Amino acid sequence: MPDHPTVVERTAQPYAAIAAVVTMQNIGEVLPPLHPKLAAWLDRAGASIVGEPFFKYNVIDMERAMEVEVGFPIARAVDGDDSVVTNVLPAGRYATAYHHGHPADLVPAVAALLQWADDEGLVWDMHPTPKGDAWGCRLEIYETNPPADMNDWKTQLAFRLADT
Repeated sequence: MPDHPTVVERTAQPYAAIAAVVTMQNIGEVLPPLHPKLAAWLDRAGASIVGEPFFKYNVIDMERAMEVEVGFPIARAVDGDDSVVTNVLPAGRYATAYHHGHPADLVPAVAALLQWADDEGLVWDMHPTPKGDAWGCRLEIYETNPPADMNDWKTQLAFRLADT
């Protein structure tokens, strides 16, 4: 279960990421390899990483595929290229919670956060599309910059709420 869901204000944050299309079956193959590749790219570009690595879910269809970005927040905007996209994580209100443990156990933690928000009457920055649910900003932030033992990971869930 996530620790104490809450709503927080987040400021806009430039970021760089590598986009990927994954399924629930291969998602674990994407996260670990892409963060070091992106960190090396940012180093070559002279961009400073200013926070923890994250997974950004842009479109989610749990039965088919998910469009995701594997990224880092950066100090200032830089130009991307064919392999790296750059953008800004939007400012706004986010429902957040923490999950401690293996990322394979995130699905129930996410469900608990979604249920908590529903119980609180909160509305997501999300809309349905033919490809799945498109999110304004839905993040898994790996605050332990993942340690070797995945059972020790600390993950912040931060899902943007609709403007009211």
